[in-house]
Amino acid sequence: MSVLAQAPANLRRWTKWYCLVWVIALVVWRIGDLLPAWLLAIPFLPSAGFGVAWLLWLRKRPETTGKEWTIAGTLLYPFWWQLSVFLAELVGLHELRQGFTTTGMFGLFLIGLGWLVWWVERGSRRIEQARLDELLSHGPLLISPSSAAGELDRKKRRRGWNPLDPNAWYYGSGSRKLKQSMLALMTYTLGFWLTVTLISQVGGCRQIYEMPAGGGQQKTIAQTVKIQKVVRKKYVVNPYSSIKFSVPPIDEIKLQLQEVTAHQYVVGYGEGTGAGFAGGTQRGKVRLIRLDYDGGDWNLNFGIGGDNNMLMEYGLLTQQKVADKSEAIRISQLASFPKDKSPPLVFLTGQGSISVSNNDIKVLREYLIDKHGLLFASAGSAHFHNQFIALMNRVLPEVRPVPVPLDDSIHRVPFAIPSIPYVVPHGGKEPLGWSTDGRWLVYYHPGDISDAWADGHSGVSSDIYNGCYQLGANVINYGHVEYSKWLQLRGKNK
Repeated sequence: MSVLAQAPANLRRWTKWYCLVWVIALVVWRIGDLLPAWLLAIPFLPSAGFGVAWLLWLRKRPETTGKEWTIAGTLLYPFWWQLSVFLAELVGLHELRQGFTTTGMFGLFLIGLGWLVWWVERGSRRIEQARLDELLSHGPLLISPSSAAGELDRKKRRRGWNPLDPNAWYYGSGSRKLKQSMLALMTYTLGFWLTVTLISQVGGCRQIYEMPAGGGQQKTIAQTVKIQKVVRKKYVVNPYSSIKFSVPPIDEIKLQLQEVTAHQYVVGYGEGTGAGFAGGTQRGKVRLIRLDYDGGDWNLNFGIGGDNNMLMEYGLLTQQKVADKSEAIRISQLASFPKDKSPPLVFLTGQGSISVSNNDIKVLREYLIDKHGLLFASAGSAHFHNQFIALMNRVLPEVRPVPVPLDDSIHRVPFAIPSIPYVVPHGGKEPLGWSTDGRWLVYYHPGDISDAWADGHSGVSSDIYNGCYQLGANVINYGHVEYSKWLQLRGKNK
């Protein structure tokens, strides 16, 4: 406190008021959608200037100690960490924002752990010094200080509860310092995890998903065949004429058949300019997010050479803006997305077992029902097929799966799927769907669709892997369209 008292009065006063404004802005930002992002930049950006001002003042102060520099860095860390996360979100760099969030949280854990170690060691030394001073008050020591301290404890039959005291009774008789350190580490880790979990439930570790702005109608892209008739020039020649020249070939009619994909409408939904969705933003992009789970190979054909191919093809087929690469999140992370900025679709596949907790089941159910999401899944093996059916029985016990008809809109828009393409029919040859109130909550492809997206396409023909790309585009588009409809309906009801 003496250090703060030495700072200029104006700097102390303005910093105090700024901290109050910053906390309010942080709460508003975490709740989400209460104020536009550009307006929130006003209270967040000055944190850089205030931090630099304090560091410059400490630098000019000749008696500044290493401990004071450490305290200053600790206090500035959350301000600058949240500023980096906010700026990444503001410019639409979602992957960078997630990186800042994750690494920043880990950094916060390490900083807190460092201060905990310092505090425990300092408290332990203070207690041991007090005990040594008490022993010295009885005269000179004839044995070592530690042995004397132990003897004094036994004589007085102390049963202390202070965790900072290495001689507390619950540390036992051996390796007391080690036991004290382990207890401090476990307590701190548990407390930190519970705090982060609690904050995430109220939006503290919030993530957002923004669709590309635009519009379009729900129609099938027509496949047309154009016939172009090319008639060459015709000459009439008298074969008995005295004029000699090479006789051209006889008249030819050349038919040029061109199969053309005619984009007769903008792919998307709602009223807007360009391919996209009502309720989207100019910085929004279609993202392909895969679910990470325990027990099996959730990352089958993930990333480059797999999901990335589907994401790129979706952009080419629909002309919508797409992310640079695909992503993966844990099921529990779906809870960190607010309702109005949640992924319209997530993808899940694999070959092995699916191990999820009861909390994951709750989060996935809330995502499908309350947040109007769509789960797009595909079987990589017969074992995975059985595992997925069992998973859905836990997530949606009241909904029974049914075959998705070939004439359903999910198979007709924006591309007409003549038959269901698959690589290997691990779970049959018909896709299954779980629906509620006329909307598909889950679309399950039983024939390893991600193998067709992968480089090399697992050796299947171009008809099959192109069909798998078009089917994937239909499912992704369906999820975003239904989410856009829901957003519009929510806006009208507010």
